[in-house]
Amino acid sequence: MISADFALRAVHVAFNGTTAIGDANLRIGPGEAVGLVGPSGSGKTTLLRLLNGTLRPTAGTVSLDGEEITSLTNRQLRGVRARIGFVHQDLSLVPNLRVLQNVLLGRIGQMGLIRSCAALVAPCRAAVRRVHEILERVGIPEKLYERTDRLSGGQRQRVAIARALVTEPPVILADEPTGNLDSKTSEEILALFEGLHGAGTTVVMVTHEPDVGRHAQRILRVRDGRLSADEAVEGGPR
Repeated sequence: MISADFALRAVHVAFNGTTAIGDANLRIGPGEAVGLVGPSGSGKTTLLRLLNGTLRPTAGTVSLDGEEITSLTNRQLRGVRARIGFVHQDLSLVPNLRVLQNVLLGRIGQMGLIRSCAALVAPCRAAVRRVHEILERVGIPEKLYERTDRLSGGQRQRVAIARALVTEPPVILADEPTGNLDSKTSEEILALFEGLHGAGTTVVMVTHEPDVGRHAQRILRVRDGRLSADEAVEGGPR
């Protein structure tokens, strides 16, 4: 089990000669709750992808628990990503599948495609119980067998979080987890992430929410591809 101790050293990312991240130095320790904030296009999602290993830097190193993930093979990287929960901005749910099946899709990285597909067709009782327990944690256990395309936006967001939790990862990375939600639902989702952090999970979320400081220990401000500020939050969760 990884402890989610991230370190970026002199990281530079360029796309077609254009700098997306410039000279980033950053450490996120185990169990921290961190909010990445900044204007659209500032590089927040790029930083999240660096932490997840889905993007390699043009220069510099990204480490997890002291191991440089930038030097890992693609197969080794898949193993790392299988132990990191990721909530995509577009949620990446399959609309015509039931909630149960969408949550079980989160196990593909650990079980492999063939075994996961078999489990989707005929999930065992233990898998169903496991998903139901996670849905209870995110507040929608009654939606276990509901088609995902019949859910509200906030409910779909909770399904995406449940899918990220199904492998009990020590770290959750979330890209705009409250995007396009009303203020009440956004507050509920942020409180859910705060609860995950309270249980010992490292949480890093990209957000535009002005009140994210009430749910995070640190705020990292990103502007024009650079970390412009690293602020400890007084009175935030511990």
